[in-house]
Amino acid sequence: MSEILWSPPPGGSSQLARFAEHAAARGAPAADDYAALWAWSVRDLDVFWSAVWDHLALPHDGHGSPALAHEAMPGAVWFPHVSLNYAEAMLRMPGRAHDDVVVVARSQTRDEVRLTAAELRDAVARARAGLERHGIGRGDRVAAYAPNAPETLVLMLATASLGAVFSSCAPEFGVQSVVDRWQQTEPRLLLAVDGYRYGTKDVDRREQVAEIVAALPSVETLVWLPYLDPAAPPPTSPGPDGAVGWDDLLAEPAPLTFERVPFDHPLYVLYSSGTTGLPKPIVHGHGGITLEHLKSLSLHHDLGPDDTFFWFSTTGWMMWNLLVSGLGTGATIVLVDGNPAHPDLGALWRMVEELAITSFGTSAPFLLQCRKEGLVPREVADLSRLRAVGSTGAPLPAEGFRWVYEAVGDDVHLQSVSGGTDVCAAFVGAAPTVPVYAGEISCRALGAAVDAYDEDGRSVVGSLGELVVTRPMPSMPVGFWGDDDGSRYRAAYFEDIEGVWRHGDWITITERGSCVITGRSDATLNRGGVRLGTSEFYAVVESLPQVTDSLVVHLEDDTADADASGAGTLVLLVVLAEGADPDQVRADVAAALRSRLSPRHVPDELHVVRVLPRTLSGKKLEVPVKKILQGVPADMAATRGALADPSALDEVTAVARRRA
Repeated sequence: MSEILWSPPPGGSSQLARFAEHAAARGAPAADDYAALWAWSVRDLDVFWSAVWDHLALPHDGHGSPALAHEAMPGAVWFPHVSLNYAEAMLRMPGRAHDDVVVVARSQTRDEVRLTAAELRDAVARARAGLERHGIGRGDRVAAYAPNAPETLVLMLATASLGAVFSSCAPEFGVQSVVDRWQQTEPRLLLAVDGYRYGTKDVDRREQVAEIVAALPSVETLVWLPYLDPAAPPPTSPGPDGAVGWDDLLAEPAPLTFERVPFDHPLYVLYSSGTTGLPKPIVHGHGGITLEHLKSLSLHHDLGPDDTFFWFSTTGWMMWNLLVSGLGTGATIVLVDGNPAHPDLGALWRMVEELAITSFGTSAPFLLQCRKEGLVPREVADLSRLRAVGSTGAPLPAEGFRWVYEAVGDDVHLQSVSGGTDVCAAFVGAAPTVPVYAGEISCRALGAAVDAYDEDGRSVVGSLGELVVTRPMPSMPVGFWGDDDGSRYRAAYFEDIEGVWRHGDWITITERGSCVITGRSDATLNRGGVRLGTSEFYAVVESLPQVTDSLVVHLEDDTADADASGAGTLVLLVVLAEGADPDQVRADVAAALRSRLSPRHVPDELHVVRVLPRTLSGKKLEVPVKKILQGVPADMAATRGALADPSALDEVTAVARRRA
């Protein structure tokens, strides 16, 4: 039996419990029997999502029956008789008065900004009117090359209110990365900043903005936001009137109105990492995102009007989209732009005290780095208001779970979640009525028919399998932009197993319904026919003080296929801490892996590199690295513009040459 680190408080109340009580007439079990509640939620999707729809009481036209008119993957038809608007649902902000602060924005570039409910609604109404003055209407695309700041949020909500389509790229994205994304969707209006400050470093992006505008002939209007330097002039811009200032866009007051659109009307386009080709332009709909986000934030994260909700993210990661949907629960949301470790790793934890944050979300690597450096957040800040800590972006090992309960608080609810840009939601996560086990994601999300399939396509419990979703979810993509016949969409998720969504992660589902994600299934370490996940490997290697980053791949023997008994070659790349001795690191890595995992985990080769390839959102690129080590040219294996540090590909190429 795994170690229980947190149990639901006896007699505790939650939105999940209230939902289950209200849905009892539809057959819903009690919330404290989560396994039965989850089974009910995926057994009859129409009944479950109808119950969620009624529980949320969203503003809409039409009627909510049926919830699921046609079940197919791809091609499910949800709420065919409903018209609604995401922005209207978010700006309802239940339980909040006009003068309540609902947005707090902190930045290393400028002073803190706070918006009341009335001020946020007024800004969105003004931005909407400004968009209309510049010819933006239903179906038009609006883009933002901007950070996690209130202006980006306001523009997104204003765009949604019109039925136009939004997309964003964080300003650290390089020109080619941005152009690769937006040349596919052809935005008519672009919001751009002049630069930003990351820690103590000023980053000027005016040259990049000029190149982006020049490469996108669809852009008719540039909205200029001098974020780094208030006096920064805009670059040469399209249109006879030149660039429009942000203040000019919001200059005219207007009533706040909303264009209610069909459930599957495009809301925004998110993009895959684009590390091995053009990023996939993933279209999400108003209804699916509204329903899935509010179900998740209300029932799983238990957010409401008394909460202050934060999740560290940039505007280039889907967690930003989830964060801002916190408005729809009535919670105050906290936007942070900058280096999360500036001036030190305690900065965000001190912010928890300063802003009375109740729900704090971050990445697993951030939590593990805090642990590695010996930080004890409860000693650097008063965390008495904090009731939940969220973790995503990579698997969090058991050591990370234990650190949260030892160093943050023994009564916080650790909410480890895993999902993806593809659904802009979590497949697996936490619930307020489910215990937290060390190293395990607590449960499968309500309404998400998640399963583990073995190599023969059979459902397995207690052993490693492919993460699949066997029935549709409302937030599955409407489609890919420009993919008129749906072929690209089908190939991305449904090509391997007919009618079943294959996500590309390894998952183990335990008998009690908890889950362990062990890495990407296309990055499997297959040693002598035994499949090894990468997450536990990294947890051991990166716990060593001499190692700051690592990446492992398995190169199969030339004479052995993926299922053969050949051991192949396990290659480990590491970035070392300053002053570390490579020979000592080799010995320490081998000893740690042998004792804590198994002899099979000990690498055959260890190579020291300066930096490792990661996406702009911090994900490791095992598959492109494997291709480079197998002889594929770096620029064919990965797209440099999609990397946080493009020179990392040269480091891997140098290793490939040494091996050859």
